[in-house]
Amino acid sequence: MKKILFSTLLMFAAAAANAQSAVDTLKDFVRDVKTGRAEFTQTVTSPDGAKKKTSSGKFEFSRPNRFRFTYLKPFEQTIVADGQKVWIYDADLNQASSRKFSQALGATPAALLAGGSLEKDFDLAAQPAKDGLDWVEATPKAKDGSFKSVRVGFKGKTLSAIEVVDAFNQRSLLQFSQFVANEPVKPETFVFTVPKGADVIEQ
Repeated sequence: MKKILFSTLLMFAAAAANAQSAVDTLKDFVRDVKTGRAEFTQTVTSPDGAKKKTSSGKFEFSRPNRFRFTYLKPFEQTIVADGQKVWIYDADLNQASSRKFSQALGATPAALLAGGSLEKDFDLAAQPAKDGLDWVEATPKAKDGSFKSVRVGFKGKTLSAIEVVDAFNQRSLLQFSQFVANEPVKPETFVFTVPKGADVIEQ
């Protein structure tokens, strides 16, 4: 009986250690990874789970407050944060829109990657390991945001996935591959130039 109890206690202790390790991994990532780039696949699932849309592309970021998402399939779209504004450009429509960085981000998933104050803006809680990844849930402390929660998945110390649940219970899963951390990124990567003839909407 004592052996069973001792084994059970060891299991709980190991689970607690792994949980804390996952939270620490996210904190270490935000503190230590200053630049990064990767390819991604994004799957958006409707609230009832019936409909799924998949897109793919590449992303780069540089702290503080600079990132670039380039969607390549099925449609071309570019999202660029230059530290002052966030630009969204739809190639098919030849239309660009911009918002002030502080209005566009705040406590959002992008803030986890490129800036923001992690523990000031989010409550962190470790989640059970799944699909070979260690997960951390970050819930925004501000309740007026456009999403409910974001889960960040790591394989070891490497960022592997981000899952976002928005205010309408729609899920977006970003899965990363070929992630490279702390290599130089050209400053012009985060400069958006409005294409010739594009309509511009400023919010």
